[in-house]
Order: sequence, then C-alpha cells, then structure tokens
Amino acid sequence: MTAMQPLVWDIPGGIHPPERKHLSNRTPIQPAPLPRRLVLPLNQHIGAPAEPVVALGQRVLKGQLIASATGFVSAALHAPTSGTVSFIGPQPYPHVSGMLAPAIVIDSDGLDQWCELTPCPDYRHLPNSDLLEMIRQAGIGGLGGAGFPTAVKLNARPTQKIHTLVINGTECEPYITADDLLMRERTEQLISGIDILAQLIQPDQVLIGVEDNKPEAIAALRAALRERSYQLRVFPTKYPSGGEKQLIQILTGVEVPSGGLPADIGILCQNVGTCKAIHDAVVLGKPLISRITTLTGEALARPTNVEVLLGTPVGELLEFAGLERGKLDRLIMGGPMMGFTLPDFDVPLIKTTNCLLAATSAELPPPPPAMPCIRCGECAEVCPASLLPQQLHFFAIGQEHEQLKAHNLFDCIECGACAYVCPSSIPLVQYYRAAKGEIRDLEQKQLKAEQSKQRFELRQERLRRAEEQKEAERKARAEKAARAKAAQAEAPASTDGAQAGKPAGLGDELKRLKIEASMAQVALKKAEKQLTAHATPELQVQVDQLRSAATAAQQALDAALEASPPAATPAADEGALKKAKIDAAMLRAQLRKLEKLEAPDDDQQAELARLRQQLEEAEKALTSLQTAPPATPVDDGALKKAKIDAAMLRAQLRKLEKLEVPDDDQQAELARLRQQLEEAEKALAELQTAPTATPVDDSALKKAKIDAAMLRAQLRKLEKLEAPDDDQQAELARLRQQLEEAEKALAGLQTAPPATPVDDGALKKAKIELAMKRAELRKAEKAGSDDAALGSLRDALAQAEQALHTAEAASAKPAPTLVRATDDATRSLKTEVAFARADLRKLERDDSSATDTLAAARQRLAEAEQKLQEHAD
Repeated sequence: MTAMQPLVWDIPGGIHPPERKHLSNRTPIQPAPLPRRLVLPLNQHIGAPAEPVVALGQRVLKGQLIASATGFVSAALHAPTSGTVSFIGPQPYPHVSGMLAPAIVIDSDGLDQWCELTPCPDYRHLPNSDLLEMIRQAGIGGLGGAGFPTAVKLNARPTQKIHTLVINGTECEPYITADDLLMRERTEQLISGIDILAQLIQPDQVLIGVEDNKPEAIAALRAALRERSYQLRVFPTKYPSGGEKQLIQILTGVEVPSGGLPADIGILCQNVGTCKAIHDAVVLGKPLISRITTLTGEALARPTNVEVLLGTPVGELLEFAGLERGKLDRLIMGGPMMGFTLPDFDVPLIKTTNCLLAATSAELPPPPPAMPCIRCGECAEVCPASLLPQQLHFFAIGQEHEQLKAHNLFDCIECGACAYVCPSSIPLVQYYRAAKGEIRDLEQKQLKAEQSKQRFELRQERLRRAEEQKEAERKARAEKAARAKAAQAEAPASTDGAQAGKPAGLGDELKRLKIEASMAQVALKKAEKQLTAHATPELQVQVDQLRSAATAAQQALDAALEASPPAATPAADEGALKKAKIDAAMLRAQLRKLEKLEAPDDDQQAELARLRQQLEEAEKALTSLQTAPPATPVDDGALKKAKIDAAMLRAQLRKLEKLEVPDDDQQAELARLRQQLEEAEKALAELQTAPTATPVDDSALKKAKIDAAMLRAQLRKLEKLEAPDDDQQAELARLRQQLEEAEKALAGLQTAPPATPVDDGALKKAKIELAMKRAELRKAEKAGSDDAALGSLRDALAQAEQALHTAEAASAKPAPTLVRATDDATRSLKTEVAFARADLRKLERDDSSATDTLAAARQRLAEAEQKLQEHAD
C-alpha cells in the first residue's frame, strides 16, 4: 500500500524569530478617525505612476477618480473622502531616503460624501473582460506588500492555463496581524473575492494557505468553506513561508524556476487583503480607498488593527493608538524583518502599508557594528531560496556583476533571514539591494547604448542607399547628356549655319567674365563686413584692392556685353523654357524624397500620386516648349520685374503655407498673397505674349533697379524681427518710404521712351565712385568713428559729387530732374502711423497687456491715420 501524498511540504532554510503578534490581535478592527488632510502619492504600486485628472481647487467626492493609470502596468487612484484638492506636487513619501514624490493633497470637508457607485452583486453573468475592467478601474494592487497591479497579474499569461489558485493568508512577519484579523472578521467578503477570482481564472483547485499560529482565523475559514470545494491548508509557522514562491512550494511541492514567475507553471497567488478588495470593487462598486493596517509596538499604549483611509498621515494614526514619544526609538513601516525606518511622521499611509511598528530601544536594539565574515555558513543554511549569501556578499563588495547574476542574485527575496542569523552582524540584504540596483542601472544603460547603435547603423544604411541612388541618377544624367551631345553632333549642317553669326568662344568668354565679376563682388562684401567688425589698416588696404578688382571686373564685363553681337532668335521663349525645366526638376526632387520613405502613410501616398501626375504634366509642357516654333523674344525691364515679383510672392506664400496652425493675421496674409500672386502671374503672362518692346538699357534704369532691390532686401531683413524696438520701427518706416519712392522712379524709367545710347564710361565710373564713397561714410557713421575720419570721408564724398557733376556736364545725357515724392510733413505723418501700428501690434502679442493700454494704442493709431488722410486731402 503506497503512502498518502502529504498536504503540505517544507521549504529549505527559514528561521523562527520571536513573535509579538499578541500585542495587536486581541482587539477587533477599529475605524480610524477621518483626517483633516489626505496626501495621496501618484505611485503607490509597481509600474508607471498615475496621472492626475483633477485640477487645483476642485471639489471631489469619496470614491471619485482623481488619477488615471498611464500604462499597462499602472493603477488608478481615487479620493478616500470628500473635500477639495488643495495641492498637486511633491509631498513626503514613505521611503527610507526621505525623498519627495508627486502627490495629490485633499482637504477633507468632514462630510465623507460618496460619489455615485455602480455595484454588481449578480456578477456571475458578466464576461471576464468586464470583471477585469472593474478590477482595473478600482485601482487594486497587491496588498501583501508588493503592490503589483492586480488586473495586470490576472491577465499576465492570457494563453497559459492557470490550474491552481493560491490564496496567501500566511502573514509570517512578526508583529503583523492585519491579515489575521481580516480573515476573522471579514470572512464572507474574503470568500466572495475568492469566488470572483475563481470565475475569472477557472482553476482546477483553490488552495488557501494559513500558518498554524492563527487558530481563530483558521476556524472562521473552515466554517465559511463548508459549502465550497476550496482547500484550506494549515502548516507549521516558519519565516519566510509567506513569500510567494515559498508558499507555492509549501502547498504544491512545486518550485518556481529561477528567474521565472508562478504563472509560468500554471499557478497564480493572491493575498487575502487583495481578495477582499476585489469583492468591494465588484459587488459593492467601491474602489480601493482604504485598507486594514496593524499599529503595534511597545511605544504605543493601545496597539490594534485599524481600517484607515489611504493618504492618512502616519503621525495621526500613531496618536490614535496612544503613541508615547519618549519611548519611541524607531518607527518602521512593515515588519521588523523586511520593513524600513521612516524619516518622519508626515509621510502618508499608502496601499502597501500593512503595518506601522513603533519600537522602543529595548524592543529592537540597534545592531552591533559589522565584523568580518567568519564563513560559518549559517546564512546559507537559513536561506529559503537555497542561495550562497556569503558568496553573494563578496561579489557585491567587489562589484562582480556577472558573478552575482550567475549565482542567482535576483532569486533573493530580501527576507533578511541571512542577516538575522549572521554572528558578524553583516547587513547582507543592504548589499544585495545595492547590487541589484547597480545591475539594473547598467542593463538600462546597455539597452540604451544598443538602441543608439541600432539607430546609427540604420541611419548609415539609409545614407548608403541614398548615396547609391544619387550615384545611379548622376550616371543616368551623364548618359543622357552624352546622348544629347551626340545627337547635336549628328544634326544637319543647317543648324551650324544658324550659329555662324556668333563668334566662336564668345559665349564662354562672357560667362567667364560674369563669374569673375560675381566672385569679386562676393569677396568685396565679405571683406567689408570684416572691416566693419574689426577696422584695421591691413583690412582697409585689402578692401581697397578688392574694390578696385571688382570695378575692373565689372568694367570688363560691361565692355564684353557691349561688344557681343545680338543673340540669335531662340527656338522658344527661353524664360518659359527655363521655368518649365526648374518646375520639372523640383517635382522630381520632391518625388524622390517621398519615395525614400519605407512605410508611407495615406497622406504621403496621396502626395506621391499627386506629384507623379504633376511631374508628368510638367514634362509634357517642357517637351512642347522645346519643340515649339521660334517665338518673338520679350526681354525688357517690365518682363524681368514681373518675373521677380511673381517669384518673390511664391516664396512668401510657400513660407506661410508651411505653418501648421496659422492665426487670423497669417490667414489674412495668405489670402492677400494668393491674390497678389494671381495678379502678378496674369501680368507676367500678358508681358510674355506681348510684342517685342524697345529695350530700355541705360545706367539710370540699372541703378534704379539695384536701389529698389537693395531697399527690398533691407526691408525684408527688418520685417523678420519678432519684436523690433523703437529704432528698428523707425528704420522700417524710413525704408518703406524710400522703397516707395524708388519703385516710382523705376516705373517712370521703365515706361520712358528709349533714350539714345551714349558712351558714358566716365559718367558710369563717377557714379560708382560716388556710391562707394557714400557707403563708406554710412558705415563709418554706424561704427562710431571719430570726427577726423568722418571729416575726411565727407570731403571725399564732396569730391566724388563734384566729379559726377563734371562727368554729367561733359556727357551728352540730359541732367536728371529731381522730384521729391513727398514733403517733410507727409513723411513725418507716415512715420507716426508706422510707430503707432508697431506699438499696437507689440501690445496685442503680449497676453499680459492691460485693456486700457490696448485702447489707448488703438486710439493713437486711429488719430495718426486720420491726420495723414486729412493732410493728403
């Protein structure tokens, strides 16, 4: 006959510290008084902290959601009583470091008024998903001390069959009796919570484990389990039999694999307090806002167990239990084996607080100083995880992380049994905790480094593919150009005859002269900027040399332009052909950029289709222009100005269209620019189709164009400033006035009848010299030069003006007629309007501007505009 299988098994190691449970288990559970102020940390569980959903000053009701879960491993937070949210931010937190943590503070109104609840006493007809959601919304975490969110634990292995549900009623820590009193007095709610878990999991068996030092709780459970098939297993008292893995081994004889979870072997473990909270959440509709906590220790006059609201300050609870501060030596949250010392009485009670131990110095004397390890081996004998504590200690001191992991450091449950029996008083658990933290930090850094490495390698691969694609495109373009060149070489001889009137090599020479003149101007501007920042004689000499070189290059270019014969009639309008080529090239670039995306979304797919269609149309238009019959060239100042205006309007419009959320002013500016662009494109089309106009190509027209372009550039630069000061506002008004006058003068020159060309090389040189002297004087004035330098520059300017007058008198050109566009009064009024408008815009952008100040600024602008209108009339 075979022996019967035992109902319970033993675990390796373990200790028997003296129990002091009698201090608090002789009185029933008492309700704690309602505190005036509740501090609710946002992270009372393992995982991501909750996120507040209430605002400062908001009134909340008891049970109302005040912080929602922010991730899969997270838990919600609810108001334990009715009151007002008085603070959201850092508050004291129950941790040995004494650090602060984000929290919500509620000032109680004393009414303890509940919000509307949704109880579900007939829960058996609900699907599992609804039950899980009710548990998740209630914010329940493991109440045995770990604090892992219960809903996550119940759904940790959706594909793994849980065949055994283990209910932990062990409570092996000395002093703690919260679960003992719960099993005695809340038996029906506990069994109801187990019923809900059994419906969710559908296990083959339910095992309830209780140590034999709780006879009243065992009797209450046996009476409640008469009509159920749940098995109550009673086993001898030993610490730490309440550990999850140790209790599973005691009740089933199966050991959880190293580094694994109970769910990996089809077992799920829940604390009795968690079961009672599940009953309250489902049957009563109440979230987790309170828990049963043991108040014990010889420094308390009335040790007991209380049902206390979460967030209650520890100091108020101890005063309720009759704290004698003269006797208190240490205040511990948790038991004497695995608890930690609290820094002060201001920390709040949280979901994982199962005990507050107010110990005297005689009750828990301080440990003696640590001595060297004598290798007695007692720590290894009592380790419930069958580890080698002394070896782990040596590896932790030497920071040998690989050896620590090889010796299964993370299987340590930090029960403190090894430190309890150590004759050398070595705080072994502290070394293990520190080593675990170091290893986690290093693994996190290695993970980040690996992710960075992967990102870098992927980027390098993308760049390599892009470079290969660019190289292929370059080769394709080179082949296309070679084919086009070969086709031109094979063209009929008549094509060569059409170019017979053009001297060989003249186009290349003209191009070279243009490049040299442009490079000389760029070098001159760069040197002038350096001279303005650091005025030295060497830089002045260099600027003079560059200015002479730029003047010579420009004169050579002008001479080459005058000597070059008129170009032959192109096969098509060169401006339209060039624009068509640029449009096609830009569309190809945008298309290539989108085609590089690995996984384009729907909007990007639509944009790809649109760009392909536009590119096809642009290529058709380009082909038609290349094969079109000869057109009459329209190459005058008006056509060039129209092209420039249209291009500038397009650029401004594209810049505004890139804004994601434009405001009202930007929307209005968009509409205005679109209208102006439409008008400019119409004018450009009319000019392109108009008959050939007589070119107006003299020095006055060229100078007017340059002046207008420079004024536009300076104006755009100042308009980009977000908050211009008064001087910049005045400069803006002056530039707008000058630009208006320059554009009027340019329009007059463009519409004037063609003048007889005059050989005015001396006149042109005199004008250039005058412009350069004037620019030198302005730069010196801005740089704050001394009076002597300014006087010499003014004399040089006067000489240049006299030379210009002499050159004008000697030339055949008529003297220019000076016409003042506006008088001084008009200019002053316009400046005042510009200042008033700028001040108003600045005030409107400032959210803190007073209403009276805005009204006064608007009144000032209206008066300035009225004065200007009256003066104009």
